[in-house]
Order: sequence, then C-alpha cells, then structure tokens
Amino acid sequence: MSFEKKLTDVKQKLAQYRLEGWLLYDFRRSNPLACQFLEIPAEANLTRRFFYWIPLEGQPVKVVSVIEQHLLDHLPGKIQAYSSWQGLESILASLLENVTKVAMEYSPRNAIPSVSKVDGGTLEMIRSFGVQVASSANILQNYTSIWSEFQLQTHRQALTVLEKGVELAWEMIRSHLQAKQKLTEYDVQQFLLKYIQEHACECSDPPICAVNAHSANPHYSPDSKQAAEIQADDFILIDLWCKQALPEAVYADITQVGVAAAGATERQQKIFDIVKAARDTATDFIRERVENRIPVFGWEADQACRTVIEDAGFARYFIHRTGHNIGTEDHGPGAHLDDLETHDQRLLLPGTCFSIEPGIYLPQEFGIRLEYDVYIHPNHKVEVTGNVQNALICLGECK
Repeated sequence: MSFEKKLTDVKQKLAQYRLEGWLLYDFRRSNPLACQFLEIPAEANLTRRFFYWIPLEGQPVKVVSVIEQHLLDHLPGKIQAYSSWQGLESILASLLENVTKVAMEYSPRNAIPSVSKVDGGTLEMIRSFGVQVASSANILQNYTSIWSEFQLQTHRQALTVLEKGVELAWEMIRSHLQAKQKLTEYDVQQFLLKYIQEHACECSDPPICAVNAHSANPHYSPDSKQAAEIQADDFILIDLWCKQALPEAVYADITQVGVAAAGATERQQKIFDIVKAARDTATDFIRERVENRIPVFGWEADQACRTVIEDAGFARYFIHRTGHNIGTEDHGPGAHLDDLETHDQRLLLPGTCFSIEPGIYLPQEFGIRLEYDVYIHPNHKVEVTGNVQNALICLGECK
C-alpha cells in the first residue's frame, strides 16, 4: 500500500472513530510503531523529537528539528521546523488550535502496554492545549499487523519446519528411552534449535522442552547446567517458534504435549481434555463471529476460552492470556487474545494471525498448553494454519 493510499485510509478511520486527527510522535525510536507506520528507514539517525500530524481534513504537517529537518522528506506534507522547546510547543499549539480530540500511541490506564508508547510528559503537553488524547490502537494495527501474501507464505514455510522438527524430537525421545540412553531437556532443545537453523530459519529464543513440574512453569527454559533427564513415565511439553531468515518474514509458533509411556494417567487426560475444549471453544467463537462479519475483540476471545477452564474448576491455574498476535516478532504488535494480563479492546482483523494457547499449570505436577496459530483471511475465512493436536502423544512402553 502506498503512503498516499494509507493516508486516505487513515482519514476514513479517523472519521469512523470520530477523531479530528492522528498525531504521531517519536524521540530516539521510543515509538517503533510510529516509525514503522511512517516507513522511517532502520538506518535513519533519530536524535530529536518529531511529530507527524494527520488531520481529518487537509494535508499532513511534519514538525521536525532544524537539525533533522529532512528526516521526513519521504512523506507528504509541509515542514514546520523548530529549534527551541518553546518553538516546538508554539507550533503544536497552533496546529491543534480548535482541535478537541486526537489519536496517539497511548492506552488509557496503560491497558495495552504494547501500544502505549508516548510518554506521560508529552501527553501532558498535548492536553495542555485543551486536546483530548485517544488511543490509536485500533487504527494502528491496520498498518503494523496485516500480512502480505508473501508473509503468509513465510509463515507456512516456518510452520512446516516446526512441525517436522517437533515430530523428529518426539521420535528422538522415544528412541533414546527405548535404548536406555540418557537424554535431557537441554538435549532436545538444542536438537530443535539446530534443526531450525539448518532449515534457514531463526528464533528469538531457544525452544522449550519441559518435563513434569518444569512444564508447570510456562516460561521454563532448560540450559546446559540445569536440565532434567527425560525418563520413562515423564510428562513432556515442547514449545517452539521460528521464522524464515528473510526480511519481513513472520513467525509460526506451536506447543505440543506428550507422555513417555503407553498412555496418560487419568489426571493428565482430564487436564488435556479441558485445555483442548478451551482451545476449540475459542477457535469456534472467533470463527463464528468473523465469518458472520460480527466484530470480535481480543478480550472477548480470551473470555470465551477462559470460561471453559473456569467452569471446570481450574481458573487459578490458567495464568496467562489465551493468545498473542504474530508478526515479524513472535509476539507481534496487533491484538492479543487477552482479558487477564490486559484488557485488549482491539479488533481481530482480517489479514492478521495470532496464537491460541490455553494452559493449565499444576505446581509440582505438570502443565498442559496446546498451541496453534490462526489466520483470518481477507475474505473472513478463519484458518488454523497447522496441525491440530487432539490427543496426548504417547511414546509407547519406555521402561
């Protein structure tokens, strides 16, 4: 999408949300979302404050320091340059005269920290001009989180790597146990990391392999010094994520669980069934809403999922959000499925992808998390992009 087309689109959204403009602000890349929207090159030297004003009516205005007055030359709009702090405030006061409400990268009460990028002092200054500040969150994600067809294909390629890698990891665990050869969580993690890297992919952090009580810690990560040996009858959780090592490639992210035995215990099976039901309920809820063109917010999807676990009596053991947006970073800038850690009031948009990954974590016992990725096509079709785990993986008789 050209920037001119983005401007036209933004103005339609400003009208939709009854806003008189969008005021984008940055200082030394403190607002990476604004930099992304404004298509500022990664190598650009940003040392001074700048604002980019997109009014509902009229042309944009670039408020830049005289030291960096060519910073936004690639964007439409007239330049208003300042040198002193008084000059900056005077320009902004004039720009916002007769304006009552603008969007900025701000979240009321910091409800969504990932989009609350404008510092409190700058908000105070804008409000001192008699202007109300609203969140740009639902406008912004249209330009930071919607995938291109190329990105969707990179997701599928990364997913293929993950699914084959985890299949091989389960087989490695099985064969080592049958041969009575030592294998640790760290060994599995390093096998997966090497497999990812050998297939032209990269990941922000190493994969997770967690057994028994370690799996009850959602962010447990083994290392070379502290890693449990995997033994017969152990419960095992594997979580892995990666993207292709290409510019603009996006992540895939999955979690599977299994037991080093011919079958699960009654308690393991019970918890698995509850988590699976919660995952499926969230997916069905989103699919029904989206495919019928009914808006769905991130917090609503979380509630639909969480209610299943609450009704089963395990609410206190579901200790994280239901899912996260996926983009060029594993935890992307778009809407999360969250009404626990935050109250995410952003819409789930066509062209975006997110994980669904409910979990129940029983301290000193085990934790079950089931994770797959969901993509909303531009035509509102909802797709689970990879394989679906519907039964615990049982590695057979390993004693």
